[in-house]
Amino acid sequence: MSKTVRRRLFLLSAAVVAVAFFWACLGLPGFGTARHPYGSRAVDTGVDQRTANVVSSINFDQRAFDTLGEESILFAAVLGAVVLLRRARDERREEPRPGRVLPPTRLLGLVLLPITLLVGVYIVAHGQLSPGGGFQGGVILAVGLHLAYVAADYRVLCRIRPLWLLGTLDAVGAGAFTALGLAGLLTGAAYLENFLPLGTFGRLSSGGLVPLINAAVGLEVGSGVIVLVAQFLDQAVETASPADRPRKPEVS
Repeated sequence: MSKTVRRRLFLLSAAVVAVAFFWACLGLPGFGTARHPYGSRAVDTGVDQRTANVVSSINFDQRAFDTLGEESILFAAVLGAVVLLRRARDERREEPRPGRVLPPTRLLGLVLLPITLLVGVYIVAHGQLSPGGGFQGGVILAVGLHLAYVAADYRVLCRIRPLWLLGTLDAVGAGAFTALGLAGLLTGAAYLENFLPLGTFGRLSSGGLVPLINAAVGLEVGSGVIVLVAQFLDQAVETASPADRPRKPEVS
């Protein structure tokens, strides 16, 4: 396909999308209204499903299928980074040098590491009750683990970061989201429909399926971000390219 054909195909596709987008915007309610029809229905549905956090109700119940697509995009991005950043044949692994960390930085990292991990678990577990959820909590968990790199050095991070296990957990979290939707079909409900007991409003066990999906997303996001960052750190710390190798002196 020539460059001209590709350009014309892109312009035609862009025009179709622009017309469809403009047409869809004509059906939106007016801006600045005191009561938005979608917002009021989302809040009412969230309360009916015993979900105190309406954002989590929308993400993991009312439009859970869309969220499954977003999680799959993250999983595909991590998988693509692992494939693209793998060590090439002409590259070699170098032993990372011992890190030199100032005592205040080491103390700060050691104190913040368990606190950050605890906050991440809390954000994931309480996503149906308070702001947060699997995506936010997963990122916090990944950041908390990398405080070991700040407080110590790269070798310590490698010891507490089993990539083979985290890669498996990344796939398990993504698969669990899909499996929970299939469980709804097996019970006679729709895919990803909230089929579990809703519990008492405001309790940790409320929300039916939402807490389980939150946990699956937190597992996938936390593991995926750690694996993703590990690829870049390995390239920067461990991998040596042929250009980095010492050259042999030329013999005249």
